[in-house]
Amino acid sequence: MSEALDLIDPELRPLLDMWPTLTLDAAMLADIRTGGRTLPIPPIVANQVLRTQHRVPGPPGAPEIVLTVYTPQGAGPFPCIYHIHGGGYVMGDAASLEFRHRPLAEDLGAVIVSVDYRLAPETAHPGPVEDCYAGLAWVVANAATLNVDVARLGVTGESAGGGLAAALALLARDRGDFALAFQLLVYPMIDDRTVNAEPHPHVGRYIWTPASNHFGWSALLGHAPGVEGVSPYAAAARADDLAGLPPTFITTGALDLFLEEDLDYARRLIRAGVPTELHVYPGAFHGFDIHPTAAVAVRARTDHAAALKRFLR
Repeated sequence: MSEALDLIDPELRPLLDMWPTLTLDAAMLADIRTGGRTLPIPPIVANQVLRTQHRVPGPPGAPEIVLTVYTPQGAGPFPCIYHIHGGGYVMGDAASLEFRHRPLAEDLGAVIVSVDYRLAPETAHPGPVEDCYAGLAWVVANAATLNVDVARLGVTGESAGGGLAAALALLARDRGDFALAFQLLVYPMIDDRTVNAEPHPHVGRYIWTPASNHFGWSALLGHAPGVEGVSPYAAAARADDLAGLPPTFITTGALDLFLEEDLDYARRLIRAGVPTELHVYPGAFHGFDIHPTAAVAVRARTDHAAALKRFLR
């Protein structure tokens, strides 16, 4: 274990004390959801961005979903970032990312829409991705009211949110209801087959482990992961054809459990002719970019913002 710890960027090591590595299971999930365990979330800094919430129709036969919208000052129409939160498909919410969305909307001059989708295991696939699709469809249909330019609308998410963003991009391409300008995927959770992959000597030791990954995928799929027949709209890496997807920006950490699935997805996107940029941050584990001051975390956030600025032009 000491050898693995030596691989971590020294500035990131204190984050492990605030955010200890746990093996997620059903009992622990209930504790996390009721606030028994909290993540080291930075404080929210007030600014001139307007925050509103909208209850909008969900998929046919499903409950309404809640969209949280951050609108900057100005005339518009604004570009739009449709954000999907992470949490292993089983936890998390849109509100927990306000500390990031509020300043980002101001800095980029963009509307940010964050969706609260139904969580697994209570709602298995396809419920979560269909919630995200319904929310995105509502944004497109109500673009004039939201002061949004649909020609500059893209999707982003972290971890499981990145997995849902990637699946959403596939759904949008295949259904043809609207086009996306980009997808920005932050250490995306996109391949259930990682649970059966040959163990990597360095990844997945911290924050999000193979055991937690198995639990998350099992909850989303409603059955054991890694078997035949899993839909690409659940695990985007299962898609046979990646051509026609929007320009893509992917980041991951060199010690993240999702390293190799993310590398392979980027490789396949490039081979399919999709403009793709990939960043791998040395010494970085899952969720590292939440650290407020570590140079590698600051660099990752700066790279994300710069990519969004390019996409939103």
